Amino acid sequence: MNFLAHIYLSGNDSSLQIGNFIADRVRGRLYLDFSLGIQNGILLHREIDSYTDFHPVFRESKKKLVPRYNHYSGVLVDMFYDHFLAKNWKMYSDQSLEEYVRDFYLLLESNYEVLPKAIQNMMPTMTMENWLVKYRSIDGLGYILKQMDSRTDYSSKMQFATEELEMYYEDFQAEFTFFFEEIQLHLKSFKELKGY
Repeated sequence: MNFLAHIYLSGNDSSLQIGNFIADRVRGRLYLDFSLGIQNGILLHREIDSYTDFHPVFRESKKKLVPRYNHYSGVLVDMFYDHFLAKNWKMYSDQSLEEYVRDFYLLLESNYEVLPKAIQNMMPTMTMENWLVKYRSIDGLGYILKQMDSRTDYSSKMQFATEELEMYYEDFQAEFTFFFEEIQLHLKSFKELKGY
């Protein structure tokens, strides 16, 4: 669910951005049904997820959440990291977050026909509620977490996770900053190796 980080880590390549964004809705070898650029974006997404899941700093962030949220803790850390990326956006881009997000929404609209049905169905709500900008505030993130919690019939308790975010705010922010530097270095090498 950390859409913003996945898009950003794709760089300026629109096909990589689309593939990275839709990847969670493309199972197994179905990625081969897409153009080469989008295939590469899907594979980039999978590399990001694999690297993240085994990174010791990401695991440290998860530890704070496991007692209350169990297997949802990884999803929550993803969301928290998107919050810190959005909040500190000026450190990572010369373009404003609002402009960057608007351009990405326009990219999705102009490639609507290649998007999986689930993404097409999600787009109106995502763009109308401006999720990617909403991540920037704790209240905005809390709103999105409540929507996510509702899809689990409120069994995940994700809507309450901003309590832990605020409780360990400085720790999470430091962990994000360290992790994000590391993943950017890792992906630079990965992209060079793959020729992206």
